[in-house]
Amino acid sequence: MKKLLFSLIVIGMAVSATAQTTPISYKKRPSIGFHFQLQDVTTAGLIGAGSASSVITNNQWTKIKDLDPGMSFQYIEGLNEYVDLQVSIGAASVRYPFRARSGVAVPSAKRLLLETDVAINVKMLKDNYFVVPYFTIGAGASMYGGTYFATYAPIGVGLQVKLGNDNFLTTNFVHRTAMSSLATNHLTYNIGIVSPLKDKPEPVKVTPPPPPAPEKDSDNDGIVDSKDKCPTVAGVAKYDGCPVPDTDGDGVNDENDKCPTVKGTAKYQGCPIPDTDKDGVNDEEDKCPTVAGVARYQGCPVPDTDNDGINDEEDKCPTLAGVKENNGCPAFKQDVVKAVTEGAKNILFATGSSKLMSSSFKGLNKVAKALNEDANLKLTVEGHCDNTGTDEINDPLSENRALSVQTYLTKKGKVDAAKIMVVGFGSKQPIADNKTAKGRNANRRVELKLNY
Repeated sequence: MKKLLFSLIVIGMAVSATAQTTPISYKKRPSIGFHFQLQDVTTAGLIGAGSASSVITNNQWTKIKDLDPGMSFQYIEGLNEYVDLQVSIGAASVRYPFRARSGVAVPSAKRLLLETDVAINVKMLKDNYFVVPYFTIGAGASMYGGTYFATYAPIGVGLQVKLGNDNFLTTNFVHRTAMSSLATNHLTYNIGIVSPLKDKPEPVKVTPPPPPAPEKDSDNDGIVDSKDKCPTVAGVAKYDGCPVPDTDGDGVNDENDKCPTVKGTAKYQGCPIPDTDKDGVNDEEDKCPTVAGVARYQGCPVPDTDNDGINDEEDKCPTLAGVKENNGCPAFKQDVVKAVTEGAKNILFATGSSKLMSSSFKGLNKVAKALNEDANLKLTVEGHCDNTGTDEINDPLSENRALSVQTYLTKKGKVDAAKIMVVGFGSKQPIADNKTAKGRNANRRVELKLNY
């Protein structure tokens, strides 16, 4: 590792010195990048336990279909023609393989992994070449599941392909080397586009000074200066050498202007572009010129796709006719509300466990039936705990209990998993006093919330 870092620094210093002698600069302008990424949290561990050659020989390298997709954004700016500074932030949903010595168990379900790092990209060629290979090295930090923080060093290689106008296609392979106890070596594959934030400044054009005006007619309007009331501005004899006046300054002189005191356009003979419906959007930009609307819909009224009397901006179900009381969504049927309410009251688990007790099944079967009868109906399952124990225990327990309810509804109740959202709140949303046994019992619950 030390040899690699030293080599990259030497290369960066060498190309920096070379770039200073180049008369034309190819230093990358401030740019932003968007990349699609694939996270590989398995292969690096196998390499660490054995070797890269053994992993390749035994066909253990993680297949593309088993990688975890994500995305990242970058700010990139050239330090010189061969070295770019890159600041990145990325996100992916993974099952993070914590090392045994970290004391943290590998999660049973995927969670959000956020990573941010600062790196330098040391290029082998300048940006004027079509294909430019480069090395990258830096330092970064990650947050997993909103709970676990770690540091790492991104080290990798990549290719930059020139697309024109300082736009580039970039792809790279990065090894995120663990630098703290909760970090784990893993690989990231990226491909995306990098574009400059601003256009190149236009070259300054120097206009040569005009030739000196004739002595007796400075503005060359055919009226000598002694009789010209505007000797430096070309005009007409009717106005004693001055231009035809333009009272409203709209570029249409008063003789041709039908609205001489109001700014307009030549197309409308000096009058403003009309606004037939008086909605503040002129008729040339108004797609509904005879109906008052708003500018963000190009002069048309805010749409109401489902024709339920609630416009799409206020309608939480814009494609389903609903009622105002339910924010534009259809009103929930009373038998459905009753089934969900009673089902939630009877959801029970084994003590300290996320295993559903059989007494919960009857109510959940009714909930599944209600969900399956309405294709648009959705459900949010919220898991809650009392304040006994720590957040490290309660947070995953509440989420796992909610997941158990989802699993039952999808497997036993045949409910489409896409219709059920799961959230674990741990002990953060009590509904009773945790100082009493009765209050703690009330706080240990699963809530079911209907939505569309």
